[in-house]
Formats: sequence, C-alpha cells, structure tokens
Amino acid sequence: MKLSNNRLPGNTAANALQNLAGILLLLLLLTACGSGSNDNSVADPPIAAACVPTDASTASECGTVLLGMTDADGDFLSYTVDVVSMTLEKASGVLVEVLPASTRIDFASYVERTELVTASLVPPGVYIAGTITLDYSAADVFVEAAGDAKATTVVDADGEALGRAEFRIELSDREQLVITRGRPSLLTIDFDLAASHRVDITPTPALAWAEPFIVAEIDPVDTKEIRLRGAFIDANEAEMSYTIALRPFYDREGDFGRVTVNITDDTEFEVDGEGVLGVDGLRALEAAGPGTLTVAQGTLEVADREFTANVVLGGSSVPGGEADGVHGNVIARSGNELTVRGATFIPADAAAFFHDDVIVSVGPDTKVTKRGFTGMSVDIDDISVGQRITVRGVASSSTSETLHIDATEGAARLHLTHLLGTVNTVHSGQVDVELHAIDRRRVSLFDFAGTGISIDVDADADNYEILTGSLDLSGQAVGKPIVVYGFPSEFGAAPPDFEGRTLVDYSNVRSALGVGWGVEGTVAPYLSIGSDGLLLDNGNPDIDQRHYIKQGPVLIDLTTLGSGTLITPRETGRTLFGIANRNGLRMYSDFDDFVAALGNALDGATTARSMYTRGLYNADTNVFTAWKIGVYLLEP
Repeated sequence: MKLSNNRLPGNTAANALQNLAGILLLLLLLTACGSGSNDNSVADPPIAAACVPTDASTASECGTVLLGMTDADGDFLSYTVDVVSMTLEKASGVLVEVLPASTRIDFASYVERTELVTASLVPPGVYIAGTITLDYSAADVFVEAAGDAKATTVVDADGEALGRAEFRIELSDREQLVITRGRPSLLTIDFDLAASHRVDITPTPALAWAEPFIVAEIDPVDTKEIRLRGAFIDANEAEMSYTIALRPFYDREGDFGRVTVNITDDTEFEVDGEGVLGVDGLRALEAAGPGTLTVAQGTLEVADREFTANVVLGGSSVPGGEADGVHGNVIARSGNELTVRGATFIPADAAAFFHDDVIVSVGPDTKVTKRGFTGMSVDIDDISVGQRITVRGVASSSTSETLHIDATEGAARLHLTHLLGTVNTVHSGQVDVELHAIDRRRVSLFDFAGTGISIDVDADADNYEILTGSLDLSGQAVGKPIVVYGFPSEFGAAPPDFEGRTLVDYSNVRSALGVGWGVEGTVAPYLSIGSDGLLLDNGNPDIDQRHYIKQGPVLIDLTTLGSGTLITPRETGRTLFGIANRNGLRMYSDFDDFVAALGNALDGATTARSMYTRGLYNADTNVFTAWKIGVYLLEP
C-alpha cells in the first residue's frame, strides 16, 4: 500500500492530523470491502446505464453508502470539528464526492448514539483511492477541569495546532472498495476520543495531543441508538413509514440523501408540541407539510438496512428549528429557574455551539413532554435536579458570559437520564446507591437542594434512593457498580429520588482500560503475549499518569493491583483489534492474528506508547474481557 499526503497551501497541520484523516478514509475504504478479495483482476461490474449521483433519474443504477458517526466514552465535554469533503476515486480515474456538503460534528455528543450523516449515491465500480479534507481551524473543544469546562487546543505530535489539510490514499489491487447497484453499504465511523488523545489540563487553553484511533465498521461492535435528522418529504400510512432528506447534527440547510423511517404503533411522536402515537404521528407530519424538520431516534436492522424509530420530533418540537434551544442536565433548581450544565445551545438563527452553563426560566405555561409519557399529564414539577432536558424558548443573548433562555412561553422535553453508582442496599422494589455521576458529569456538580418534601430528605448522593418497581434486582450486589436509566422524581417530592426504568447489573457494566507508557513508550508493556491473552505488566516503571480501569463509575488504579491484568477477547459477538503508528492503523477481527502481529512488532526496538480496551472487567479475577483493543506503537 502506498500513502501520500498533500497539504493545502499555507497549512501548518502536521503528522497527527495527517494520521487522523488517513486512518479515517483508509478504514472507510477497507471496511467496506467486507472480508476482501485476493483477485487482482477485479474490474468495474457491468451496468446497464450510467449512475450520475446528482441526477435522480439514474438512482436505480447507483449504489448507496450510509455513513454513521459515533464516539466511545472519553473526557471531552465537546469535540467539534468540520469535515469539509470526502471523495472516492475509481480505477478509471472518476472522482465521486461522498459528502454533499461540509458538516460540523461534535463527537463528544455521540457516546451513547450514532448519527446517520449521509445516504450518498455512488456509481457502481471498483474504487482504488480516496481523498478527505478535515478542518480544525474552527474546532470547538472542551475538557473538564475541576468541574468546569476548559477550552482545549488539539495539537500534533510536535505541539502545532491542527488546521486544514487534504489527503490522498492509494490502495493496492488487493485492497479495493467494490460498490454494486441497488445495494446500500453501511459504514459506522467510531472516533475513540479517549484512546486518540493525551490531554494536559494545566495550561490555558488545555492541550490535547492527537494519536487517532478511528474505526469504520459495516457491522458495529457496539450497538447504539441511531439518530436521524432531516426535512420531511412524504409519508406512507399503508407501509407505516415516512421519507426525509437527511440534514445531520444541527445543520441548517442541505440535503445529505434520502432515508426511509419506519414506525410502529408504539412510536412516540411530538409534532409542533403535540404528542401522538403511531399512524397519528404520520398524519401530523403530513399536516405540517413537506420541509418540516424532523428528528428520529431508534434502531437500525443491519442486514436489511431498515431504520425503525422509537421517538420522532417534528416542526417546532425540534430544538433550534423555530425557537432557540438548549440541551443538557439540570444541576440546580431554585423556584422556576433552572441551571442547565453541559449544554449545547441551538439558536434558531445561527450554528449550535457548546455553552457549559445556561440559565433557563420556566413557568405555568411552559409545555412539558416526557419520553414514554405520551398523552399523560406532565408539567414543570417533573423537572428536577439531574434531569436531562431539551428546552425551547427565547435566548436573551447568544454571546453573553451567562446565557439565559426564557421558556415561560416555550417548551421542555424530558429525556431518559443516565446514572452511574455503586450499590449500598437492595430492598424490595428499591435500590439505594452511592451516586457517582449523572450523564457522565460528576455528581458533586449537582445541587439537590429543594428536591425533597422537606429539607432533611433532599436527595443525598451518598444514599440516592431509586424506585425500581418490578425490575429484576437479582443482578445487583452491595458494593458493586450499577447503571440506571430513568427519571428523577418530581421536584420537591423525594424520596424516592429517582424512578428507574432500566437497570444494568455489575457483570454487564461496560468497562474501559487505559494505560500509557510516556512520550518514549516502553519495549515491554506485557508480561506475555499469546492466544490466551495479553498479560499487562502493571508494575512497568514506564507507566505514566494513564493507568486505570473504569468500570462504570468505579476507577481502579492498575498500579495498585497485586498481579498483572489479563486481557482476553470475548468468546461470542463481534470483536475488533487495532495496531496504530504514525503511518496508519491496521485492524484485525481475529485475536490470534492481532497478537501475532503485535508480538512481531514489539521487537525490542519498537515501543508501545498507549493501549485502550473496551469490554467487561471482573475485579475478582483481574481479567478484562475485551471486544475492542487498540495499541499505539512508536517505531524507531
């Protein structure tokens, strides 16, 4: 394989951004091939007529690339960059633009979901090369420092701020992308922010050195809820579906391809502030008319590429569509004034941006809706501390130090809220926990004053009472981590403090292992490497400040463990392993192939700088069962 990088004139971005761009497109191309082919004589498949992506009349002669983007959990509060262009090149020299317009992406907002970015028509054929243009010049990046958001500059290995660059990748005959007519290809790009950066919060702004791990998959290892945003085109009541022109993230204009959204009788709709179910939601969209902005969340059936929505918002119910919007968590409430933190501000007349704290005023005329409560009575009393919320109203200023939104004549939608904690006690129909985080923000940021029926029973993070009803509690154990999805109790009505809708027992709490070996790396990161696993040397003297296992809310210091941690692949389900360096990233789905390549690479001269794994950790056996492993090497 041959890689060549061409900078734009005046570009000062260095190797790290080149790696990021090259890895992203390289994986996009390679993964689309599935298991690949060893036939060097592959040619463009015969077609009856020419596919012209810009000509709708030739759509039947095209293939389709469905491109989704997501992120693994990390320390960034906001990580927003611009993807300017993505093109593919056929063996015949024809260039095809995959991205119809530049789009601005906040990867930090997509830890628990995937955004469908484009449904791009692509001429059938064999693709041998590609080009991508990324732009960090207007990046909006923040990390958490002492509970507050701190602006961060992303830099390359030499400490130079990343900018804009164009990159070309040429593929050998054995590594080709074959597109066939009438068959969509699904690609999910996972930008693992935690694995891809070293962060120093000491300077102002903070610095994040890019060491990118970006993976594109046809069948994602992690199953997440998918979000589709776009303009309504038409509905088909007989087939229980509607069609949109994709307009991802918070883009204000553009057409990123056509997608059909399927619904069921239980699909929740909120259109122009009114909640309905099933086919009545389709009728509400039809009444709103073509061009109505919609947002749908649901699941994608990978084999048939069919999307089914659980929740659909339309018209004025879409934040930023007709009113100013803000999305985040309520960290405090005083009367009818809310403090929303970790907020994305979505103005009605400008681009969305991150603003950590927003003050929101609500009142008796604020219209409140709640996921799973269509047709039920909900009001501002249901908005309590911790609640994840989207508010629509009128902003007093989009540039002030303290942003205020007046929603007294507006609306608020309450979303499922995500708790992380450890179990204190288990009762019949209730579990009490030591609360560590709410939607990935540390619990010390939340002021629970006023949540109880009296001051002496306000919610207590040290013993947070969760009503579980008929949920199965057999998987919960004292001292073990717990993950809960649900809603805080009404403000001023606790205890209990929270109504749990879904519980995850400690054996299934997702874990992450991260370790670094300093700027120079280490020649011996493992005590052993083999088909039975990687035995991590927890006592390696080169280990730097990154040496932890994060098991839900629990942070475990690797250097305090009495023995090396064994990292093994899971036995069922998809797995993905990668070895990266400054020249690229090679992926493996077979663990034996991965450890063989890793063992050969660690030859006594090459050093390992960092490793990240995703999976499940058993603290009793000190065994980490992984479905994703990424190792970053420094070659001499």
